[in-house]
Amino acid sequence: MRRLLVRYGLAMTSVMLVAFLVPLGVLARTLAHERALAAGRQDAQSVAVFAGGVTQDRSRLEAALLSVNDSPRSTSVFLPDGSVAGAPAAVSPSTQLAALGRALTASTPGGVEVLLPVAGSTGVAVVRTFVPDSELNQGVQQSWLVLAGVGALLILVTVFAGDRIAARLSRSVLDLSHVAERLGGGDLTARVDPSGPPEVASVGRVLNGLGARVAGLLTAERELVADLSHRLRTPITALRLDVETLADSHERDRMTAHVDDLVGAVDAVVWAARHPSHDVPPSTCDAAAVVRERARFWGVLAADQGRDLRVDVPADAVVVGVSSDELGAALDALVDNVFSHTPASTAFGLAVRVTRERTVQVIVDDDGPGFEGEHLAERGRSGAGSTGIGLDVARRTAERGGGRLVLASGASGGARMVLEMPVAA
Repeated sequence: MRRLLVRYGLAMTSVMLVAFLVPLGVLARTLAHERALAAGRQDAQSVAVFAGGVTQDRSRLEAALLSVNDSPRSTSVFLPDGSVAGAPAAVSPSTQLAALGRALTASTPGGVEVLLPVAGSTGVAVVRTFVPDSELNQGVQQSWLVLAGVGALLILVTVFAGDRIAARLSRSVLDLSHVAERLGGGDLTARVDPSGPPEVASVGRVLNGLGARVAGLLTAERELVADLSHRLRTPITALRLDVETLADSHERDRMTAHVDDLVGAVDAVVWAARHPSHDVPPSTCDAAAVVRERARFWGVLAADQGRDLRVDVPADAVVVGVSSDELGAALDALVDNVFSHTPASTAFGLAVRVTRERTVQVIVDDDGPGFEGEHLAERGRSGAGSTGIGLDVARRTAERGGGRLVLASGASGGARMVLEMPVAA
């Protein structure tokens, strides 16, 4: 932006310089020509006074020629008898035209000749004053250099002044850009000091108000989510008390474990609601271990529904850039879709693979009817009347790990959901 504004200033200044300096340069050259020609005409006229009566007093003509020929100009007189007085000169077509009684100025190699006819008793004498190019252009080069210097000085002043003005303006715009970038990155405490032109300063004030408004809305939303999550503790406590009354110890232990998992999930929701995502330190986990653990969890329900569970996980650790809780929640959301949207006894599989491009693929596929439409990974989208949040949770988890969620059809025609993430260090 700064360079663009300086270029605009240079363009405008250049147009003005061309519009004013070029005519001034032409005028300087014209004035120099007119000044030299006026001096030549004056020499010719001072000699013409004695050219008409040359037969009576040739010495006075010679004296007049000597007085004017001590300059770069040279003056000659073509007498009626064909002789030439003064500086040597050849008869030209212009001289012959002047002998007919017409005063004129004509261009000739090396300069300009001023021709003045003088009628006498013996005929017409022609006074010729030659003005060389050096005198015609005397002072023109110096004038042009002065004009060029003035133009260069104006350009330098324009560049300096334009750069200062553009720096002030671009500094204000850059401040707005940096603060907007910080707000977009989640730093809602970023504020700009309004400066620059009134319009730019107004944008800064609006941006500060927008940041404060968004921060207030997010704070209120986090508190609401935290409050709602905290209110779940009462029914969870009642559920725990009911579980403890079970007579079967094995069933009681199993249900207690599920309640503990529910308590942990609620605590995680409360913590996430009170801590923005940019405050969470980066973490990693072993994707293979997470998939093995979730396969054991879902294997019990799969056995109850007569579903065949296929597990293909490498023995070595496969590290991805999300936490085990995040990856486990995303995997649960994908597997829950299998249980919710496929008939009982439909087989499904869990797999972890590493491609040649060092990309980790956490795969959930089933032998069901497949997806009913596109864009199911968008929040609120569902093909079976559910909330449409599960796939969005998985998608955001994959994006936090630097990857993506891919929905496709499996080899059997069922749904294939893949969390693709690069291998983490």
